[in-house]
Amino acid sequence: MLTWDDEPTIPTPKPAAPQAPRSAAHAAIVMGTVADTHPSPVPPIPAAGDFKLTTTQAHVEAGATGLEDLQMGARRIQVDDKKIINCRADLNQLVPFKYEWAWKKYLDACNNHWMPQEINMSADIALWQDPNGLTEDERMIIKRSLGFFSTADSLVANNLVLAVYRHLTNPECRQYLLRQAFEEAIHTHAYQYCIESLGLDEAEVFNMYREVPSIHDKAAWALPYTQSLADQEFHTGTPETDQRFLRDMIAFYVVFEGIFFYVGFVQLLSFGRRNKMVGVSEQIQYIMRDEAMHMNFGIDVINQIKVENPHLWTAEFQAEALEMIREATELEIRYAHDTMPRGVLGLNASMFNEYMKFIANRRCSQIGLKPLYPTATENPFPWMSEVLDLKKEKNFFETRVTEYQTGGALSWD
Repeated sequence: MLTWDDEPTIPTPKPAAPQAPRSAAHAAIVMGTVADTHPSPVPPIPAAGDFKLTTTQAHVEAGATGLEDLQMGARRIQVDDKKIINCRADLNQLVPFKYEWAWKKYLDACNNHWMPQEINMSADIALWQDPNGLTEDERMIIKRSLGFFSTADSLVANNLVLAVYRHLTNPECRQYLLRQAFEEAIHTHAYQYCIESLGLDEAEVFNMYREVPSIHDKAAWALPYTQSLADQEFHTGTPETDQRFLRDMIAFYVVFEGIFFYVGFVQLLSFGRRNKMVGVSEQIQYIMRDEAMHMNFGIDVINQIKVENPHLWTAEFQAEALEMIREATELEIRYAHDTMPRGVLGLNASMFNEYMKFIANRRCSQIGLKPLYPTATENPFPWMSEVLDLKKEKNFFETRVTEYQTGGALSWD
C-alpha cells in the first residue's frame, strides 16, 4: 500500500519497436462513411475471412479504442508496442503488461474497497445536534470542508471519465482509471452521506463553490485545465498538444488531488484526534488514503510521459509548472485562513503557511522540479503520515471489520 513517503516510479525507457505498416484500407474504407458511386441495392455478403473493421485516422489518434484495422492474421501485440500516450496498438489487449506499476496500483485499489454507509455516524449526529457540542468555528470548518469536497470530487470524476481516459493510450493504466472513477463516485457518496446524516442544508453545502470566495477560487483555478482536457477537438500527437496534455495532468493530479485537498484533510482529521465527529473523520481517513494512491498514480504517469517524451520537459515548461504549483499553494493557504479566522482544534491558520509550502516542495520533488520554498523543510503535522497507514482491520467489537466485503448486503433472489 502506498504511504506518504512513497517515491514515484521513474521507469527506464525502452527502445520502441518498429511500427507495423498501416493497412491500405485506412485510406479506402471508413466505417459507413465512404461514398459508393455505384451503390448496390443489396450489399454483397463477404466470404469467410474477409471481415475487417477500420476506423478513421482522427478516431485512432484520439486514443478512443486503439483499433486501426481488425483483421485476420494481424501480429500479436508486443510490450514495446505500448506507449503511455499516442499509442497505435490495440488498447483492448491488456497483456502483456508494460507498466507493471499501473496494474499493481489497480490491485491495491481493489483491496482498499469500502462503502460510506458502513461507517457508524450516530455519535456525529448526537454531537452535531447538541447545541453545546461544537463551537461555531468548528461547525463552519465541517460545512466548508464538505462544501468544497462534495463538488471537487465530482469535478475530478467528470474530468477523469470524459477526458483523461480518452488520452491515456495504455490498457493497464486505463484499468486503474476505471477503478479510480469508481472511487471518486464513492467519495462523492461519502460527502452526501455525511451531509444527509447531519441534516445540513444540502443546497447551501453543494453550492458553496459559487458562494464562498476561497472555495470558488480553487474550483475556478482548476476549470481551464479540465475544460482543456475535455475539448473534443483536442488530440495529442504533436509537441504542442502533448505538452498541453502533460501540463493539464500536472494540474489535475499534482495540484487538484495533491494540494487542494490537504487543508480540509488536516482539519477534519483533527476532529477525530480529539474524539469529535469520529464518523466524518473515519470517512476522511479512507478518502485520503484513496486520494494519495490517485495522486501517486498520476505522478507515475507524468514521469512516464517525461521518459518517453523528453523533448516536452523544457526549461520554459518547468517554469510554467512551478508557477502553477505556486499559485495553487497560495490559494490553499488563503482557504486555510478563510476557514480558520481563530485558532481551533489545536490548529491556527498560520500553521498551514508552513504546511502547504512543505507539501508544495514534496510535489515538486515527485515530478523532478526544484523546490519552490527552500526553507520549508519541516512538516508541522507529522501525524498525517500515520493516517495514510490506516489499517483495514479493526477491533470487531469496536467498529466494523473493514476487511470484510459487502457481499452480505447482496440479494440472491
